[in-house]
Amino acid sequence: MATVRVIPAAAAATTSCLLSRTPRSLKRGALGGGGAGLRLFRRPAAAAPLPSSSRRSFACSAIYRPQVKVKEEGKPETLDYRVFLVEDSGKKISPWHDIPLQLGDGVFNFVVEIPKESSAKMEVATDEPFTPIKQDTKKGNLRYYPYNIHWNYGLLPQTWEDPSFANSEVEGAFGDNDPVDVVEIGESRRQIGEILKVKPLAALAMIDEGELDWKIIAVSLDDPKASLVNDIDDMSRAWMTIFDCSRDGIV
Repeated sequence: MATVRVIPAAAAATTSCLLSRTPRSLKRGALGGGGAGLRLFRRPAAAAPLPSSSRRSFACSAIYRPQVKVKEEGKPETLDYRVFLVEDSGKKISPWHDIPLQLGDGVFNFVVEIPKESSAKMEVATDEPFTPIKQDTKKGNLRYYPYNIHWNYGLLPQTWEDPSFANSEVEGAFGDNDPVDVVEIGESRRQIGEILKVKPLAALAMIDEGELDWKIIAVSLDDPKASLVNDIDDMSRAWMTIFDCSRDGIV
């Protein structure tokens, strides 16, 4: 059973450099506004090798802002199915490495892995070239939730939960070696690979089998209720929702 802490999110700082070689944190006044620091790192290149043609140098600003399309390869719900992001030229890019994280004014990019009202457990393939989105497996079998989840689920690009860093503010748990997850609670069902501009509302510090697995609760800026919510209290009033992570497929 995962342990959960709910941390209200204040306005996200736009001055943090999450792509620098020196680790930085989003602490009080950023995504971790309620106490514990949400420490995000750039994943070392050696941990997720990409072809030389797709490697780019990292900087504090966005790498670039591509106009991207979704390209499917293979048949859905098979081991070979992959969803790639491609530029207008047809060149593949990485949804993890090549999409900017911050857009300014507390707005972040969010890449959809699992659409709302679906059950296939999709995730970025962090160990494959261009990190396409694929269906997760366990012992060679495709993984599914036991029911359709109620949120759009995905990741914050250019983030990484460091498995060598023990967060003393969250029971000394180590990162889970994956990008930071996002639960987008808007009304619309989105598509795999879709990139949304979102506003963070809260953070769930989840400890699952000893690993720290942050979940950022956010809402897309184009949602009808986006202007009404800025923190977890607003969220409860707007949606009248009680979050049960196991029930609602957040884990």
